[in-house]
Amino acid sequence: MTEEHTYAAAGVSLATADVVVERLRTAVESTRTPGVAGAFGAFAGLFAVDERRVLAASTDSVGSKLVLGRRAGKLRWCGADLAAHCVNDVLTTGAEPLFFLDYVAANAIEPEQVAELVEGAADVCRAAGCAILGGETAELPGIYRDAEIDFCGTCVGVVERDRLIDGSRVEAGDVVLGFASAGIHANGFTLVRRLVGDEEFDPDLLLPPTRLYLDQVRGLRARADVRALAHVTGGGIAGNLARVLPEGLGAVVDPAAWRRPPVFGWLADRGVAEEELRRVFNVGIGYCAIVPAGDVAVGDVVIGRVEVGEGVRWADA
Repeated sequence: MTEEHTYAAAGVSLATADVVVERLRTAVESTRTPGVAGAFGAFAGLFAVDERRVLAASTDSVGSKLVLGRRAGKLRWCGADLAAHCVNDVLTTGAEPLFFLDYVAANAIEPEQVAELVEGAADVCRAAGCAILGGETAELPGIYRDAEIDFCGTCVGVVERDRLIDGSRVEAGDVVLGFASAGIHANGFTLVRRLVGDEEFDPDLLLPPTRLYLDQVRGLRARADVRALAHVTGGGIAGNLARVLPEGLGAVVDPAAWRRPPVFGWLADRGVAEEELRRVFNVGIGYCAIVPAGDVAVGDVVIGRVEVGEGVRWADA
């Protein structure tokens, strides 16, 4: 019997993650105050500062990509992953990033590793005009395995209410634009690590950090009516694009509309089925924007369209 090369077989269940979110929904909603804006489960939470401005906040981690990053001496890239991931989440609301906080934990702290991670995050934060206000470093023997390290962070941004992007204005006939990814970014690495095992690997193929999409989104908003933004992370294009579509609307995505980075061929060659690639990874599109069809310009990569229905389907399925 051949080995099953799926995320679930590697030890991570996306279905369980969905169940956890639903289980937490009641507890989270019970804390709601008048300042809370938007629904639970979005890429970033929203909180009104006043009648004019809304804060957007997101927390995430690098995950098990850190294991390969440490082996390859690329922890600085992993630090960039974290900051870019959090800023990209906040950006889905139309917010500009304000500040970032980080948390580093390990069985035993190695100062050089912490420095590499924070310096990588600082590279991205400088590019985004986002201040790092501080963070926390914790040594937790007995919780973390020897030599491994964890890196988490929170980004907070601000957006004017009349500039808020929440997907509510999306209409059937709108188009989906795709922004290219650098590769795998920072999701699905439990499966990637299982495929790599103890063998040598090419860090330039597997570990390029998450792209920061701030300038691309700013440029698009300057010339187009951006109605929704989706950060393609765990759950792939379909899972994340569906999160920003209003009830009663779905989308169809054409996988032939863009060229994939070589790393997805590497995954396929090692037995990861096409369905699993699309379900777990970004397959070459790290961010999506929904705009009116009339706002498409030369150079835009149109990867799909919005239609009446529910969910996101693939054009070749």
